[in-house]
Amino acid sequence: MTVALLPWLAACGGESREPGAAADTTAAATDTTGGELAYITNEGSGDLTIIDTSNDSVVGTITVGTRPRGIRLSQDGHTVYVALSGSPRCPPTMPDEECEKLKSDKSKDGIGVIDVASRKVTKVLPGGSDPEAFDISQDGTRLFVSNEDANSATIVDIASGKILSTVPVGREPEGVELHPNGKVVWVTAETDHDISVLDAESGKVRAKIEVGKRPRDIVFTSDGSRAYVSNETAGTVTVVDAQANKVLKTIKMPKGAKPMGVAVSPDQQRLYVANGRGKAVAVVDVATDSILGSVEVGVRPWGIGLTADGRKLYSANGPSNDVTVVDTDSLKVIKKIPAGELPWGVAIGKAP
Repeated sequence: MTVALLPWLAACGGESREPGAAADTTAAATDTTGGELAYITNEGSGDLTIIDTSNDSVVGTITVGTRPRGIRLSQDGHTVYVALSGSPRCPPTMPDEECEKLKSDKSKDGIGVIDVASRKVTKVLPGGSDPEAFDISQDGTRLFVSNEDANSATIVDIASGKILSTVPVGREPEGVELHPNGKVVWVTAETDHDISVLDAESGKVRAKIEVGKRPRDIVFTSDGSRAYVSNETAGTVTVVDAQANKVLKTIKMPKGAKPMGVAVSPDQQRLYVANGRGKAVAVVDVATDSILGSVEVGVRPWGIGLTADGRKLYSANGPSNDVTVVDTDSLKVIKKIPAGELPWGVAIGKAP
């Protein structure tokens, strides 16, 4: 059976809502104890694909709600959070005026909470208007959410399911990343081509950083010294001094690249960049900021994720409805795995 998600009493605020029913996995449950699972959000089909990374097989599918995109795991790996949106999906080829005519259903906005052990949606938290991406505070008590159609970021208390504050940021915010120090949160703005640096406690904007055109995603090195920001329209990655909030340099991606998701290897030696319509994932040497190589993964790779040992990379390829698995040592495709419709985000963590 699938989840019937009930509308909120209030569209963009208030407390969390309980789902009408729990969602069973559509694939038979498999014992993955001790291994790792990759979770893929499928924006078009409204569900989550679960992949066992030990053998790259699909072990479950959970219906979660409308347009799931951003996805995160709790630190203990027991809970998956998924951003849901009732705003219409407007492809890049659709003019803004046409998109504005499409109907939104704000009752479907929220952050779905999934219990990994039972593979069930337990509740839906508020997430502001049109939540797209988000991150979790280091103590696991708060969510920091980008609200694409409201030009704002929302801070949510997980336990109470209440919105603590809503902060104006740049236009069309998307990528959200908590700095390793846990004190600030960075939010990209696609239309303003900048980053808002927010105080994680108060939500106050501490700084603005101009980057490349249409910034999408952010990743920090583990020591918090650097940030890498993907710029879709510019075809670049901006390298930022994450302590001084200053741009250090710009890395030009290969011809035709439209940078989307970014990830740093566990050993901090490589940066991986999903190049969207460029169909490939590029590999950058963190020490020199030079491109080491690339691997073609599929049609418009968006979100990417790495296993804990860094030996496998998973890319969500929206238009082809699949996930590509890459061996990061050889930079060769190991497997392509069918997913739901329009796979968007990737999160990987230890199986419960």
